[in-house]
Amino acid sequence: MKNLLGFIVNPVAGMGGKVGLKGSDGPSVLQKAIELGATPTSPTRSIEALQRILRIRDSLELVTYPAEMGEDEARAAGFNPRVIGSIAKGKTSSDDTKSAAREMLGLKVDLILFAGGDGTARDLCDVVDLKVPVIGIPAGVKIHSAVFAVNPRSAGDLAANFLLREPIQLRDMEVMDIDEAAFRENRVSAKLYGYMKVPFDRALVQSAKGSSPTTEDSSLIDIATDIVENMQQDCLYVLGPGTTTKPIMDKLGLKKTLLGVDAVLNRKLAASDANEAKLLELLEERTKAKIIVTVIGGQGFIFGRGNQQISPQVIRRVGNENIIIVATPNKLASLKGAPLLVDTGDPELDAELSGYTRIVTGYGRSVIYRISNRSEPYVRDS
Repeated sequence: MKNLLGFIVNPVAGMGGKVGLKGSDGPSVLQKAIELGATPTSPTRSIEALQRILRIRDSLELVTYPAEMGEDEARAAGFNPRVIGSIAKGKTSSDDTKSAAREMLGLKVDLILFAGGDGTARDLCDVVDLKVPVIGIPAGVKIHSAVFAVNPRSAGDLAANFLLREPIQLRDMEVMDIDEAAFRENRVSAKLYGYMKVPFDRALVQSAKGSSPTTEDSSLIDIATDIVENMQQDCLYVLGPGTTTKPIMDKLGLKKTLLGVDAVLNRKLAASDANEAKLLELLEERTKAKIIVTVIGGQGFIFGRGNQQISPQVIRRVGNENIIIVATPNKLASLKGAPLLVDTGDPELDAELSGYTRIVTGYGRSVIYRISNRSEPYVRDS
């Protein structure tokens, strides 16, 4: 008997990222994202995950929803799916995600593979709970939940290994989400919504986002002092979001968009809460530029989670050699030796960014740390 794989795509997940909207929940925000030139990212990432499952295509049946909610992506990846349900094309909603999950539960699927962000995970959690294992393909802006793989390729590998009946432990993993309205106002209001069962492999599944300790003030000030003292004239500095980059702006006497991306030139604010288009515009005018990003606590991501405005195009324009990573010793210690991660949406760039890099950890202090892109095919030993 063939395994039954349920496959659900949120076609608008992640559209707010590059345009700086910090999410895409709700029709008004989605419309604004479209007006700003946002394009869907979840279809490409879904196909990328499914292509890693092709190696076991003959041993499974893929069940999905119509058109952009999975059928299109499945066919593009090389599958001939069983299509269930109905949707209004171009007008899908969270109700469609929930309906798809209900129908797949009724068919007794062995696993649900879904593409989206924390909002999509919440929708599934409302229906699926702990009834059937799930794996999330990270395609949203906010990905705090621990039900997602570290990137689309890892999601596909994990799904294939699980369906091959490899000895993979199931764990109840957290579904988290934040208030997007508060998020856009520079406030994080996170909440635990529930748990879903996830085939767990430490190398392939991301952790839930961890909070930063409140006892790191001196380390943060030391990092900020080091960065500011070494700033170059006529060099554009693109500062990613986070409480680790905020003290840099504080030391310059500038206001930081805590959950957005800002740009500084000659110690003055060049752009506040900049989207991808604005950053590319600024970079067209400059011959020198650097990107300053920090590490997401507990997860280890430096690109691809909450800073999609710093897109592959922006990174390539600045140059990999001009990326500055800052992190306190406590934040690095929280990773327990796990590598830093990148998931830019460009596999070639992810591979280029992998390897060993220097991280500024204090005034005149730095460490060498490894970056992984998890891009190689991953098959568990039997």
